[in-house]
Amino acid sequence: MTRTRPRLAGAALVAVALLLAACSDDDEPTSTDTTTEATETTADGSTAAESTTEAGATEPAAGATVAVAESDLGPILVDGQGLTLYLFTSDTQGEPTTCTGGCAAAWPALTGEVTAGEGVDPALIGTVAGPDGTEQATYNGWPLYYYAEDAGPGDTTGQGVGGVWWVLDAEGDAVES
Repeated sequence: MTRTRPRLAGAALVAVALLLAACSDDDEPTSTDTTTEATETTADGSTAAESTTEAGATEPAAGATVAVAESDLGPILVDGQGLTLYLFTSDTQGEPTTCTGGCAAAWPALTGEVTAGEGVDPALIGTVAGPDGTEQATYNGWPLYYYAEDAGPGDTTGQGVGGVWWVLDAEGDAVES
């Protein structure tokens, strides 16, 4: 008799525990991500700051553009480089983030003021002061996040994680599908 099933079950439990730890309110970081910054010229001739994490995911620095892009989930919010943006249903619209510590390592905030890109209602863009005083970008009052596991433009691997992380549609509502 083989012991494959108990090993698989154990591995699955470890994976779930790691996922839950990343989304907890624990103030200890679970990642030692480092960031490097570069500036690139966009198609319209403007420059955009961009940073790359050790894990390889690319995310814009403060002052990004928020736009709507087509995805398998329908039209969703992305940044100027096409990286998917998420909301956290444990947050409250218009209030500072509740995602800190280890959670923030897995779900980095889009910080600073952003500009409206294609398909975005500029009236829905805003910021809210985070717990550390950093301005976090909001859309329809929801603080905006990236998912560290999204490797590039168009990835939506954070969709539905823990039943609390969702992409946003053009109106700034969660796409729960």
